[in-house]
Amino acid sequence: MHDEATLLAALDQLGIAYENVPHAAVFTVEESESLHRAIPGVHTKNLFLKDKNGRFFLVTVEAHARVDLKALPAAIGAGKVSFGKAEDMERLLGVTPGAVTPLAAINAGEGMISVVLDPVVAEAERVNVHPLHNTATLGLAGADLVAALAAWGHKPAVVAIPSPPADKQL
Repeated sequence: MHDEATLLAALDQLGIAYENVPHAAVFTVEESESLHRAIPGVHTKNLFLKDKNGRFFLVTVEAHARVDLKALPAAIGAGKVSFGKAEDMERLLGVTPGAVTPLAAINAGEGMISVVLDPVVAEAERVNVHPLHNTATLGLAGADLVAALAAWGHKPAVVAIPSPPADKQL
């Protein structure tokens, strides 16, 4: 399994520019609000999901996006989805809840997980993700995130992630 040092080395090897900003541990979007104001770019949240057929998905959206989990399977070509177990996350991606990042796909064997990025993330001038732990934020271009994932055998699907209908939002 890769750690931050080997992840950054892999990005360097691909010629991908990034900024790595260390900070106190954050576990939720709410806890990271002050970072959102201090670090420019699109901030993210990640959903580690398993469908009824046993396939795993890592879906990355803008931090404040609402995701319609009932409509999501049709959008990403999955069966009915539920949240994956922490043990599966650690086994497949080498990360724990609170540290989920699309970059963790570097730890997954080819075909073990499908990575899905919302276009807001994939097309961002700067997208902010964790570097395999939640005590830093790594900023890089969305196109470079897509390129790195593809280089590691996990070409992401770039899909408009459905949000709940207005009458279903809290």
